[in-house]
Amino acid sequence: MTEIRSRMLLVGLAAVLIGIALINMVVDGRARAAGGREHSWWSGLVLDVAVPVQRMVAMPFELVRGGWEEYVSLVEVGRENDTLRQRLAAIEDENLQLREALVESGRLERIAEMRDSFEIPMLPATLVGLDSSTWFRSALLDRGRNHGVHSGMPLISERGLVGLVTATSRNAAKGMLLPDRQTSIDGVVQRSRARGIVRGMGEALVFEFGGVDADVAVGDVVITSGLGGVYPKGLQIGRVTGVEMADGQLVSRAEVEPAVDFDRLEQVFVMLRRGPSMDLLFAAESGDLGDLDEPGDGP
Repeated sequence: MTEIRSRMLLVGLAAVLIGIALINMVVDGRARAAGGREHSWWSGLVLDVAVPVQRMVAMPFELVRGGWEEYVSLVEVGRENDTLRQRLAAIEDENLQLREALVESGRLERIAEMRDSFEIPMLPATLVGLDSSTWFRSALLDRGRNHGVHSGMPLISERGLVGLVTATSRNAAKGMLLPDRQTSIDGVVQRSRARGIVRGMGEALVFEFGGVDADVAVGDVVITSGLGGVYPKGLQIGRVTGVEMADGQLVSRAEVEPAVDFDRLEQVFVMLRRGPSMDLLFAAESGDLGDLDEPGDGP
């Protein structure tokens, strides 16, 4: 019975509210036809009660609509973020390619200048392996005899002397890098023309020169002298960073920082010509791939 009474009460209340609403509609219609009216106390009370009731009824719908709009906005923002990230990645990739192209163009320009200076054909080669032990510094190249590369040919970069090819196979070659402890190069100070021997020390280089009157100072550039028939004259070896003059000895020493950064070396150029001494030294080159595992003779 209680449930029936509750339902009847709700039906009655709804009927009363509907009746009041109908009456208000009729009265409002007449009032508009008459130019407007002021609400009576009972119709004003109904209006005052209807406003919060309407707000309560509409609140869930407003919350749902607001949440849906925020969700749609977040989805759009997410899509825009994805698009912006893709554009940013594309721009970064383009910038990286541009920087690499600028670096490469500067490198090729310096190589072109070197070609004009030495008039020796050069073949680009990429380093595919690097041995940086304490005593031996060598690199494996992706060019070999099929490309015209032979033992005894100098290796250079756009910055200066890199080393010497010491062994080859049909499609690969092994190069001894300048800091290798087997390195021994006849060098000269570009400024004063003081001569000496550049030796590899594993990491750095040492320039040994004789005479108490030899003019060697920090900052001097050491280049190849061209003597010995191994390297062309004028290849930059490095720069003097410290000098230790002989005290009662015949030989003085200077520390030399290589012109080439071997930790960042990626590509070299093989000078496709070797001197007469290298022709004699490597005349009996076997050409076996196993030669790549054997230490080459020093330049």
